[in-house]
Amino acid sequence: MDPVELYRRFLLELWSAPDEDLERLAAEVVSPDFVGYWPDHVVHGPSGLAEVIKAGREPFDDVNVRLESGPITGEDMVAARWTFSGKLPDGTPYVLRGADVLRVEDGRFAEYWPSYDGVTANAALSSA
Repeated sequence: MDPVELYRRFLLELWSAPDEDLERLAAEVVSPDFVGYWPDHVVHGPSGLAEVIKAGREPFDDVNVRLESGPITGEDMVAARWTFSGKLPDGTPYVLRGADVLRVEDGRFAEYWPSYDGVTANAALSSA
């Protein structure tokens, strides 16, 4: 699978998959030794990624993830911008924008550096 299609699966398919399919799908798009470097923690392996996605979606209804620009590829790297939206339990709309940089190795993602405004995200969640 080419890096553009791999990223589309990573962003659009994985983030909208039912919880019971997350680990299987994660194993298809990230390597067993995958490392994700979130701003406040590090995640290892497909199961770690599946848990982060579950936790990230859990507070929201009507989750939608959109690819805004890219992916842009070069050698073994992929970069793109995205928007995550949903509704908080009280019905308040929530929008988070960010960017991803990922490294491809042997047809799957081996490393991941997401970037987003965590301060804004946490403030919106704590006020709901």
